[in-house]
Amino acid sequence: MADAVRASRSVPRGLLRVNAMLGFGRTTITPLVSEFATPHPRVEVRLDVTDRPVDRVDGGSDLAIRFGEPPDTRLNARRIMSNRRLLRASPVYLQRRGAPASLARCIVHRRNDDAHGVWRFVRDGEAEGVKVRAAPSSNDGDIVPGWALDGHGILIRSEWDLAKYLESGRLRRVLPEYALPSADLSACYPVRRNPSARARAPIDFLVARLGASAPAPARTPEGGRRAGSRDVPPRVR
Repeated sequence: MADAVRASRSVPRGLLRVNAMLGFGRTTITPLVSEFATPHPRVEVRLDVTDRPVDRVDGGSDLAIRFGEPPDTRLNARRIMSNRRLLRASPVYLQRRGAPASLARCIVHRRNDDAHGVWRFVRDGEAEGVKVRAAPSSNDGDIVPGWALDGHGILIRSEWDLAKYLESGRLRRVLPEYALPSADLSACYPVRRNPSARARAPIDFLVARLGASAPAPARTPEGGRRAGSRDVPPRVR
């Protein structure tokens, strides 16, 4: 009897409220929810997508899928996959303006909601901040890469977002000596709770599916990774 009770508790079941960012939620999490639901018919997944990260998981969600650091110290986080932020430009832009030699020589695209228009980087252990300007700019992160591809400026985005453009050579890395905060993908849940079977199951599933499909390390246009290079940030001219 006791074994049967323990076994029943280990079977994922019940309502699971999941929150994810709008673009990533639509393109990546949505099909994975469908794939997860087939072998887990007792889990009722409710996926909410938002255009901004929610500050807290309490009350609204059991699980939040997030890029970067967890937004709240009251959250536990399990990393699903590593995901670096990169500074990139199109061959069109580099041919017209040349590769920037320093942050001060960069023209960059940013989202309108970047805090105070300042991007922060690390080089040789020292932090640098650069006030950026961008024209055109947008509050929709899915729009901006198209402008960078057209040669309008330098772009900071994660490997996951840019993988297809990096592989095809439509975007190239610039200023590899500068590092940006990582954009690792994590599953977040409240500290006060141990993840239930219904929460552990999708986390394990996401680690298995997305961890195995993470982008390969970025390479230089010549095809080889630069020795000692780190993720790099963008700047303004």
